[in-house]
Amino acid sequence: MVMRPIMCLWLLAAVLPFSAEAQTLADSKDSSSTVAITTSEYTDLTYIRPTTKMKLHSYVFEAFGPYPIVGAAVAAGINQAYNTPPEWKQGAEGYGRRFASDFGIAAVTISTRYALARVFREDTLYYRCECQGIFPRLNHAVISTFTGRRGADGHRVFSVPALIAPYAGTMTAVYGWYPNRYNAEDAFRMGNYSLLAYVAGNVALEFVYSGPHSLLRRMHLNNGHGAQDPSPKQ
Repeated sequence: MVMRPIMCLWLLAAVLPFSAEAQTLADSKDSSSTVAITTSEYTDLTYIRPTTKMKLHSYVFEAFGPYPIVGAAVAAGINQAYNTPPEWKQGAEGYGRRFASDFGIAAVTISTRYALARVFREDTLYYRCECQGIFPRLNHAVISTFTGRRGADGHRVFSVPALIAPYAGTMTAVYGWYPNRYNAEDAFRMGNYSLLAYVAGNVALEFVYSGPHSLLRRMHLNNGHGAQDPSPKQ
């Protein structure tokens, strides 16, 4: 198995939807409180707990919106160029199978994260840092990959859903529709790349401006994985 194209696959498939995401959730009328969440070095944006309707909108757009479709199309093209897996061959049929596979992996990954987040009563949306400087913001983006928010105050906790979801997607692919020669080790490696891509997506959310005056907002192409930003950075 060629691992380089698979790594490119996951980085592109995840960064494409995440890089254009912004803080698009509307103010929640039934939010019980808004408090500043702090860590040892910096303070996050004021927390506003999303409603169930907001989370559903976020899930649908993130899993089935235009960005995962484009990401799967690009990833399938990369795999087509490397003929991975070779059993799917070339041509329109081979590309179609690769596109369906890449889109399916992303959909299972995102669905797993949202479903488990509901079970654990976590908020796994991304909240931009209120800190200044490249390294504190980068640190915040990386930490947010493995954490979620819980409770009315949005305190940070280690997120089991965020950790399990990438491997759920690749395991489903390996044992669902990949050729028989692929096994759990391959799924684990692919899941690692998916997790790295999720880190890259959070970094993009932190540093790529897509606020109220951005082109993406004007085109109504903001994804909902990024939570509301009361004071977006420009």
